[in-house]
Amino acid sequence: MTVLQKKTHNPIGHLTAEDIEQIGVELDAIRRSVIDTRGADDAAYIRKVIATARKLELGSRAVLLVSMFPPAWVVGTAGLAVAKIIENMEIGHNVMHGQWDWMRDPKIHSTTWEWDNASPSEQWKHSHNELHHTYTNVIGKDNDLGYGIMRVDEDQRWVPLYAAQPLWNFVNACFFEYGIAAYDLELGKNLSTKERRQDPEFRARAKVTLKKIRNQMTKDYVIHPLLSGPSFLNTLAANATANLIRNLWTHSVIMCGHFPEGVETFERRSIVGETRGEWYLRQMLGSANISGSKAMHFMTGNLSFQIEHHLFPDLPSNRYQEIAPQVQDLFRRYGLTYTTGSLPRQVASAWKKVFRLSLPNGALRRGRGATVTDLPSTAPEREHAAA
Repeated sequence: MTVLQKKTHNPIGHLTAEDIEQIGVELDAIRRSVIDTRGADDAAYIRKVIATARKLELGSRAVLLVSMFPPAWVVGTAGLAVAKIIENMEIGHNVMHGQWDWMRDPKIHSTTWEWDNASPSEQWKHSHNELHHTYTNVIGKDNDLGYGIMRVDEDQRWVPLYAAQPLWNFVNACFFEYGIAAYDLELGKNLSTKERRQDPEFRARAKVTLKKIRNQMTKDYVIHPLLSGPSFLNTLAANATANLIRNLWTHSVIMCGHFPEGVETFERRSIVGETRGEWYLRQMLGSANISGSKAMHFMTGNLSFQIEHHLFPDLPSNRYQEIAPQVQDLFRRYGLTYTTGSLPRQVASAWKKVFRLSLPNGALRRGRGATVTDLPSTAPEREHAAA
């Protein structure tokens, strides 16, 4: 996973500056085609998804009122887990990206939405929308890549502490919402010195986060279990299980988007003076997709189209599948690798990299990695595209 600029074979070495800017022009045209056709169908889609998720949560919590009966516990827990996944992935994440701001509905707007998660929306939007999507896969700038706790590139100096990163990653997966909250606060950096710990801005943000965590835990582990009466302990266990399932699922999807073999990383200096076309190219090479059914795409919040999402983070998520063939064709015509694979293969590839990079470089053994779709270009097509 050596940074792109230090690879022996540069996967974009065949592109001219004109090619890269033309890629940007073509991607801008794809984006414009979606913006120009947003309308009633898209608005109806997100409203239906929100209504469905809320009904599913309400129904599941109603079932959990009698969760002392094992079948009711299983049904209620499964339904609640699915509702939480939908709320976080297809609704919360995408609403807070501003994908539905064009509707001008104050109830479905990036400035007003607060999601079912430990991380306050405002802090998440800063760390995710402003930092991660700006500095995608730039070592030392994009902490989303390893959430500041893992070695994510062979060029990073290895220290013995990294040997435990598979364990850290598993723990982070189980408590992912709290890991994100800590990441949004830059907890490691801000607790490192007395001066940082006492910084008024940090303390204010920490206070907001702790209040959000307290509200979330009160809802899931106090109020709803108490409402279940005799089913208190069963409902408590169901809520904890649903949150665990949601955290593991979300962590897996995020890992698949930026960590499988075939995804590139970049040096800090490579983005100095970066053009629109170069930014697009970095998103293309720094992301990976997951192939699968429509149901799987929906449950990932359409982040299974991570490449398309990183190219166009503010487009409605339900349109990513529609434009994916156009994006894939662009990869093919310009001789770029469209990294994709099934969910099991991408998860396995990402975890393989976690283990591989936990060891010193001398102990690394490169495998074939995840599935990638090689889309070779032809000279006439590229010349036509650049025309």
